Amino acid sequence: MLINTIAFKAWDNLLNTYVDDFGRVNYGRWKAESADVLRQWLESLADVDLAAVTDADVRLALWLNVYNAIAISQVIEVYPIASIRPKVLGIPNWLSFLEFFTRSTYTIAGKKYSLNQIEHGILRREFAEPRIHFALVCAAVGCPMLRRGAYFPDSVRTQLEVDANRFIHNPDKVRYDARKKSLYLSKIFEWYGEDFVKAAGSVAGYVGGYLGADVAVGDEWAIVFLPYDWNLNRVDG
Repeated sequence: MLINTIAFKAWDNLLNTYVDDFGRVNYGRWKAESADVLRQWLESLADVDLAAVTDADVRLALWLNVYNAIAISQVIEVYPIASIRPKVLGIPNWLSFLEFFTRSTYTIAGKKYSLNQIEHGILRREFAEPRIHFALVCAAVGCPMLRRGAYFPDSVRTQLEVDANRFIHNPDKVRYDARKKSLYLSKIFEWYGEDFVKAAGSVAGYVGGYLGADVAVGDEWAIVFLPYDWNLNRVDG
């Protein structure tokens, strides 16, 4: 199957149905009504011919959609849960947590991929695009907001710019104190700092580019990384 023939609309319809305007997912309804639809869409990608595709935006849209779809699928598989970071007797179960990112669940273009392989082995390596970090959603509240729709090749760069603006202007993820010259940032900027440095010279410079000249963020500003909320990005009803 040529990648250009992929029906992104099927994934788009699922997001429109089960994700609200705040990026929260109704996992209960999704599991009850359309778990098979999601599984079938992911399984349909097994014979995609990636070697035949040279359009970077087509590949970018595919892998962003696949990452988020696999993350949601893994949650649906074990739902109801409160977090992808489970606890056993009150102690974080790190093995289960790591497995969420390292297990290979679906075959894409003839090869099984984990979330880590998609993010680090494909998206970060193949695309010099730090805005992917505002699009990849691992089902936690601390993640970027899940779009209520798919990424499409003809609009994916514009969609990523919207995602970046939304994330950086969300005070739960980014805030600042101009008087103290301090930035309070999501840990995403710590974990993937090198990607933002490559794009703008510094993390502060990258964030400041979106906050604008009125804020006048400088490299001398202190950076404090905010606690990450691993609670599930869910909504009931």
